[in-house]
Amino acid sequence: MSEEELHVPHESHGTTPLGQWVAIFTAILAALGAVVGFAGSHLMNEVLLTKNEAVLRKSEATNEWNHYQAVSTKQHLTELAQELVTPERAQQFDERVKKYTAEKDELMAKARAFDAASEHALLEAQQLNKPHSLYAGAMIFLQIAISMASITALTQRRWLFVVAFINALAGAALCGWALLMGG
Repeated sequence: MSEEELHVPHESHGTTPLGQWVAIFTAILAALGAVVGFAGSHLMNEVLLTKNEAVLRKSEATNEWNHYQAVSTKQHLTELAQELVTPERAQQFDERVKKYTAEKDELMAKARAFDAASEHALLEAQQLNKPHSLYAGAMIFLQIAISMASITALTQRRWLFVVAFINALAGAALCGWALLMGG
């Protein structure tokens, strides 16, 4: 067959009014998708930094609790030594027991403060993660909308454009909700 026998008329989908609307719609969705993607990534970085802070505080608390345990062991050994020696010599250990008791109280306070800071950071990370999930959902709906708009451009079916528009609205609503949650 020659080229003349295979003549296929060229249809331009982009020059119809629907095609022009689809092109503009897709460009707007792509720009919104870029903003949502950036906001979601930025927020996830904050979540990860906050979780890292929680891990660091928990590590510091663990160090303080370990130190507390070591001082507690020293105190118990000193109290045992007090019981095993004569009453005259037992008094020499009183000062050490008082020192260890005071040191344990200080270490316990520090450890509890680090535990509280760790717990606070974890709660903050959970709060930050809520809007991130909404951004992820918004991105899914925006991508579906872009896909549906592309199919609309190819098939010229207006109802597909309506489906694309509904998905875009859902994505925009999730994005707005994420912004309202502080994302």
